[in-house]
Amino acid sequence: MLFRHLRRPFGISAQRVAVRPDVPWYWRFAVVALLLAAIGGGAFGFFGRDARRAETENELARLQQDLQRQETELTELRSKVADADRLVQTDRAVAADLGKQVKSLSFENAKLKEDLAFFQSLMSSSGRQGGLSVNRFQLRPDAIAGEYRYQLLLVQTGQRVREFHGTVQFVLDVQNEGRKLVLLVPPPGESEARDYRLSFKYFQRVEGTFKLTPGSVLKGIQVRVFETGASTPKLTQALNVS
Repeated sequence: MLFRHLRRPFGISAQRVAVRPDVPWYWRFAVVALLLAAIGGGAFGFFGRDARRAETENELARLQQDLQRQETELTELRSKVADADRLVQTDRAVAADLGKQVKSLSFENAKLKEDLAFFQSLMSSSGRQGGLSVNRFQLRPDAIAGEYRYQLLLVQTGQRVREFHGTVQFVLDVQNEGRKLVLLVPPPGESEARDYRLSFKYFQRVEGTFKLTPGSVLKGIQVRVFETGASTPKLTQALNVS
């Protein structure tokens, strides 16, 4: 019995024994650490990917809000610039209109001063021996090339003056391509035209235009005043063309 009991562990029916190599503890610790690191890395990658996605979506939303805000501000700024531009254009138009008004008023003021001086001289000479004279004469080039605009004031002074009726004529000294020419305005046969008729007692303004041929230069001008029915002028006066 004892022999049988001692023999059993060494037979075919003996219990199996596993033979494991002797692994140091630090290698086991390294393997466990690697496994934990792999698991942690996978978890970190999974949750980190979700975190990055959420962060990206938040940043995209913020950028969209900033873009919308800047577009709104840009629209408002463009509207303000347009309003300011309209105001500037309005101010320029107003300034230009005011400039024209000032220029017109200055011209009218100068003309009123001339008229005042004329009437003062007319009153002071009313007791003297009368006669016809050119009180003022202005000549300036017009907008059309070769065309001139003239203005003159004929005055009759003296005691017991009578109504004067007649015509006015201009004699132009012109140089064209080295030749000296004498032109009459109005031409012969048109002296009775309405623009050149005179009918006044004390004064009359005469205004009009004449045109020279291209290349002509006006050197001098003379005014002649004829009384109705007379062939010789009652007044002949040279005028300044400068």
